[in-house]
Amino acid sequence: MLKRPFKCLPLFLALASPAFAADNATRLRAVVDAAIGPLMAEHGVPGMAVGIIVDGQPAVFNYGVASKEHGTPVGPETLFELGSISKTFTATLAAYAQAQGKLGWEDHPGKYVPQLAGSAVDRATLRELGTYTAGGLPLQFPDDVTNEIDWLRQWQAAAPPGTQRRYSNPSIGLLGHVAARALGQDFGTAVETRLFPGFGMRHSHVKVPAAAMANYAWGYNGDGRPVRVNPGAFDAEAYGVKSTATDMLRFLQANIDPGRLETPLRQAVAATHVGYFDMGPMVQGLGWEQYPYPVALERLVAGNSPKMSREANPAKPIAPGSLPAAPVLFNKTGSTGGFGAYAAFVPARKIGIVMLANKAYPNEARVKAAHAILTQLGQPVP
Repeated sequence: MLKRPFKCLPLFLALASPAFAADNATRLRAVVDAAIGPLMAEHGVPGMAVGIIVDGQPAVFNYGVASKEHGTPVGPETLFELGSISKTFTATLAAYAQAQGKLGWEDHPGKYVPQLAGSAVDRATLRELGTYTAGGLPLQFPDDVTNEIDWLRQWQAAAPPGTQRRYSNPSIGLLGHVAARALGQDFGTAVETRLFPGFGMRHSHVKVPAAAMANYAWGYNGDGRPVRVNPGAFDAEAYGVKSTATDMLRFLQANIDPGRLETPLRQAVAATHVGYFDMGPMVQGLGWEQYPYPVALERLVAGNSPKMSREANPAKPIAPGSLPAAPVLFNKTGSTGGFGAYAAFVPARKIGIVMLANKAYPNEARVKAAHAILTQLGQPVP
């Protein structure tokens, strides 16, 4: 639960005179428009919601349509699929369970899923599942998998745990499955009843209820056809959250200033900010990926490149707490068949951005647009 609710308003607020606030709202809109307009035009994105945090204060800017067929404009309650940004909630749920003494990071999955005891995946710790270093689990489950646990029981590792990072839905999906079991709930219920209320996220879902379907945007695939995410193995845990830009700003605000949260959730957020493996361009934590700030665009692009998401890369362990006490940018991308998203924030600068789109488009384009906006947000206001 929140000690006091975050406010997330549709207009930029400044702690100054109304005229000053209006001037800065105009400036902020111009910065966002300059980056988002060309991006949407180049990649044929029908609609976007862009949330910005400056000095801890939120703003949301909506563009285009949530449905091309009906011409429905993107609005404050438009739901977008987050894709793999959902993994940050999965990591937070596991950290929440750990903060309550329900699981330990050095535990092995077989402790909570007895069918996996003694298997190759059971050699990995829960921390290694959450950092994609369990031994080479693939990006996706094979298409014909109908039982995730049966498949994981038969899986054979390609490397010892903790030696290589291979970005993986099965890896963090299993962590989410374990966390939910430790809490005595199914994953979707645990996220919707424990995390979303605690962050003040009133319009976010794992399973969109009938009452909210009218706000659920249609995504568009490469052929321009309307699509929504299909059920799949560990889909809720790996890529299942649907949210609004306003709610996602509440989540980023809580990550920027977790001191407002109740103790278990505050501890959970802090746990997801710890870096565990040096991957060259970025540091891998639980859910979030980290960069020193300010960060060069080339480094941010490299950290979000296909090499990092589709290949196995050597992982250099970092002793917790050994990273320099310098500003850090946290980020995560996410995609489904018809949606593309990006989120980033810098706690030390009290700035953040979330970009939600109803079309998947290249990560590099997302990163470039966000970097351009954040670079200007990080400058002192004249």
